Amino acid sequence: MQQTTPITTLFLDIGGVLLSNGWDRAARKRAAAEFSLDLPEFEERHHLTFDTYEEGKLTLDEYLDRIVFYEPRAFTREAFKEFMYAQTEAYPEMIDMICRIKATYGVKIAIVNNEGRELNEYRIRRFGLNKFVDFFVSSCFVHFRKPDADIFRIALDIALVKPQEVVYVEDRAMFVSVAEGLGIHGLLHENYTSTRDKLAAFGFTLPD
Repeated sequence: MQQTTPITTLFLDIGGVLLSNGWDRAARKRAAAEFSLDLPEFEERHHLTFDTYEEGKLTLDEYLDRIVFYEPRAFTREAFKEFMYAQTEAYPEMIDMICRIKATYGVKIAIVNNEGRELNEYRIRRFGLNKFVDFFVSSCFVHFRKPDADIFRIALDIALVKPQEVVYVEDRAMFVSVAEGLGIHGLLHENYTSTRDKLAAFGFTLPD
């Protein structure tokens, strides 16, 4: 791949790329089973309000008031939150690769992701993403969420880079397309090996 403009910056999603999805459909299904919730009602309430939480316009407690604690429960709010936080797993190979690319090539690393504040901050700190990421353009911080292209525009402004200087690593094809529409190089993440090879095509080769 011939690059006319050097890549100076990587934009990364978190869920599905560096970590597992923290609060996805599968996690909610497990929660419904664990806490004996009516799954269809739980899912409907989630979908009606989750975008607002991800945009930073609700706290986690307010979100839970709407989807779980709108009626008395036999379990505590703290127990439910602990369950939510426990759903995350790290992808160590991906984290290590990004750290090595940063150390070797000196590129900026930015997160561009959709997530509510409390879950986002827990996941960032618990898995040490703040140790190698330069800045976080999370939906809960900037009040825009993908697929709104403005979240990418904000990231470009903060990084002080042109779109053609950026590679965006994301596991959802629609979001890759939105970024590409701004001139950002999109990289659809499917697994560690394919993403390593795609990044090498942009010049980020690493020894085995």
